[in-house]
Amino acid sequence: MMNRIWLTLIMFSFLAGPVFADEIPKDRLDRFAAQVIDQGGRAIGYPANQDTGLKEFYQWYLGSGLYGVVMNNAGNPRKQSSYVMQTHQFENEVIDFFAPLYGFDPQDTWGIVTFSGTDGNNHGIYFGVKYLLAKTKMRPVIYVSADAHYSIKKLADLQNLEMKLVPTDRLGRMIIPEFEKALDPRKPALVVVAMGTTFKGAIDDQAAIDAVIKKINPPAVYRHLDAALFGGYLPFSVHKDIVNRKQVRFDSIAVSGHKFFGLDEPMGIFITTREVLNNQNPFNVAYLNDAVPTITCSRSALGALKFWWKVKKTGRAGYERQAAEILARTGYLKAALDKIGYPAWMNQYSNTVFFKRPGHGIMEKWGLAPEEDARLGGKLAHCIILQHATKKTIDLFIADLKSDMTRK
Repeated sequence: MMNRIWLTLIMFSFLAGPVFADEIPKDRLDRFAAQVIDQGGRAIGYPANQDTGLKEFYQWYLGSGLYGVVMNNAGNPRKQSSYVMQTHQFENEVIDFFAPLYGFDPQDTWGIVTFSGTDGNNHGIYFGVKYLLAKTKMRPVIYVSADAHYSIKKLADLQNLEMKLVPTDRLGRMIIPEFEKALDPRKPALVVVAMGTTFKGAIDDQAAIDAVIKKINPPAVYRHLDAALFGGYLPFSVHKDIVNRKQVRFDSIAVSGHKFFGLDEPMGIFITTREVLNNQNPFNVAYLNDAVPTITCSRSALGALKFWWKVKKTGRAGYERQAAEILARTGYLKAALDKIGYPAWMNQYSNTVFFKRPGHGIMEKWGLAPEEDARLGGKLAHCIILQHATKKTIDLFIADLKSDMTRK
């Protein structure tokens, strides 16, 4: 009798729908969406390109029916996998598009689409550690500037590495004599080069770093470029050689996809050489038909597909135009701040302008990021100019800033 009762209840639950499910509050979601979209046009304080341009992708995605299945880019995208629910072919084309731009030989390249710039940095540090261990049987010391992205500090702690933070100058650049004092000649060196620091947009001097390395001569060296933001636009600009490994030495690079490239969620790319790949732990996985060198096992197949769509739709010429435009508008912002006598600074090659922190209302309205540096007068804020920050946007921001100045 009890079995029949339970069977009846189960059948009723299937017919009536989920017993505990709440109705989706669409009005609440609509209000949230409207608020975020409104703020997006003024979001100039953080490095996210709000001009995503993915409407056509999602129209295709819904029309294709692909939303009804699960995909996973687990495994090595360069090897044939027995798992067919993946987008490795598109992921490889993304890497093949970018690798030559950073000076990698197409025959000596390996890379993946990552979950974020931090995921790329995690791979760069992990691959660097394994590479240096294979070469020297010693764990390296990691060197990074004090102004570099906080992910490096966190990842060094995660991977249990000895880390030396190198002091920076007032513009956020690594102080080379301090790097020389810190560099240990007895241990391999894993040097993380900042290609656009988080707040001030500073670039470490790679030639000077190399000169110190040559002078101190540690047992082995691995150079990883944290190029989360600047690595997006620099290869499409007149300054492209500073991220070209045929011109400057580095072993791997991490770049974000949700910054300059305008993807609508965190993702990025990590690229290195076959030699580095071949000095990793194999971790062969039979059911994936190969060694799996990635830290992350399951990886987003949809992210790789969206990145491929953006690359195909924009192309090299499109990115070159966008890079020129954002650098020109960054100069326009700096000149406008100078014109009204507002204390402001910017680094060479940068799309970031940092300045004396305005009032709370300006900070909130324009989504500005705060920082402090006594060498520059104390409280600071910055603007990061990406594709959605037009000249009109900058003019409106300057007008608000002028009004804020008169109230003080």
